[in-house]
Amino acid sequence: SPSSITTTPSFSHRHTIRSASRQHNNQSTLTSLHGWVQNDGEWAWEEDDPSSLPPSSSTSTVLDNTNPITIAATATPTLPGGEFRPKQSLGQNYLRDGNTVAKICRAFVKDAMETLNDASGGGGTTTTTAVADGVLDKATQQKTQLRAVELGPGAGALTDVLVNSIGKPNLQCIEIDQRSVELLSEKHPELRIHHLDVLQADYPQLSIDEKGPLSIIGNLPYYITSQILFALADASHSNAVRSATVTMQYEVGRRIVAPTRCKDYGILSVVFQLYADCKIHFKIPPTVFYPQPKVDSALIGLHFLGPTALRRRLAGVSPSNLRAVVTATFQQRRKTVRNGLRNLALTVYEG
Repeated sequence: SPSSITTTPSFSHRHTIRSASRQHNNQSTLTSLHGWVQNDGEWAWEEDDPSSLPPSSSTSTVLDNTNPITIAATATPTLPGGEFRPKQSLGQNYLRDGNTVAKICRAFVKDAMETLNDASGGGGTTTTTAVADGVLDKATQQKTQLRAVELGPGAGALTDVLVNSIGKPNLQCIEIDQRSVELLSEKHPELRIHHLDVLQADYPQLSIDEKGPLSIIGNLPYYITSQILFALADASHSNAVRSATVTMQYEVGRRIVAPTRCKDYGILSVVFQLYADCKIHFKIPPTVFYPQPKVDSALIGLHFLGPTALRRRLAGVSPSNLRAVVTATFQQRRKTVRNGLRNLALTVYEG
């Protein structure tokens, strides 16, 4: 066993363990740690049957749905028992509250449609039409415009609602866990599922394949949230991604939307307020997840500006140069900006 194990950032503190490897008749080594168990080097949640958990005590309320795409609150999602345990190495915390799942999906549809309307130049909603003589109604029109990509669907709490509300042809998933791929393929045979690390996803190519910009939704692994968000920002340069509605640690969300002249203002604030219009949809308590993280979460909405508006904001500045300056400025916050940029200047001008 490793001499130390550090939990994913979805937990507020680090646990250190020390254990010796032991073999018992070729049986797997098993070590417990605050509800996690290690089996053949893989850390998973100890609960054998997550479907036996009591319903979440979330106080989430069902919002009125003003969007033609109807998304109703669902029953508490059930998780398959036995081998399907959340893996710590993948940062898995499954959603298990029906109201929260519905609220996330509604916020996603709202974000997606607002950015797609802006992209088409309409800036507003389309006119409702009747289903007659081959003319689609408003809900069907909106569904066909959506090119939804769910990141890390896991056990499918969001996926099940999205399939029922926007349809399988308008949704695809990216999932690294083979167990989830098999589970979702069995539940939704025609759903497109890419067995892939989200950090390896080629969003521009997916956008080309879909013939339009993508709308992203996901309950993100907290330990790679920043990397995923930066990848989406990069993809927005080519208009491959227009919106992202994703969960993350509440503290990270606060940094993204932070105003200037406050402690939370930093690299994430500068970059994402430059690349997108950002907002916190709502705060999410730990009780709606399984296993429960030690921190609050939030649903964040990012409306990426698109290439034209982004070029205007950048005013000719190279994105790579911008990131280098922002990183050098905020890496050592106790230094003055001048001292923070000194090493960067020496590097640029070769000393």
